[in-house]
Amino acid sequence: QVQLVESGGGLVQAGGSLRLSCAASGRIFNSYAMGWFRQTPGKEREFVAASAWGADTVYYANSVKGRFTISRSSAKNTVALQMNSLKPEDTAVYYCNVQPSSSILGPTGGSSGSWGQGTQVTVSS
Repeated sequence: QVQLVESGGGLVQAGGSLRLSCAASGRIFNSYAMGWFRQTPGKEREFVAASAWGADTVYYANSVKGRFTISRSSAKNTVALQMNSLKPEDTAVYYCNVQPSSSILGPTGGSSGSWGQGTQVTVSS
């Protein structure tokens, strides 16, 4: 099973930027995607962004399109999430994830695959 280690996160004012990084140990298959979900207290984990491992395809939640950018390095087994124009509603624990591309956008995406330990992002107004 792939193990994921996240870094980045923290506290920033609204309109600011943060960058999250995630490093994976183990092989990631081309049929998989690596990306980010986020979760706030009392709510289910929601999809944020992902990068398909075997293709130049990226996916974004509508709420972050135009503000967040995901990038990956297949050689280093890493993925990064550049978050710009942050809003207070972006406050959440962000989790790195690896799972089949076929499920990451589906109803089980928030509970499938391998997960990092989570990193807190707090955006103050």
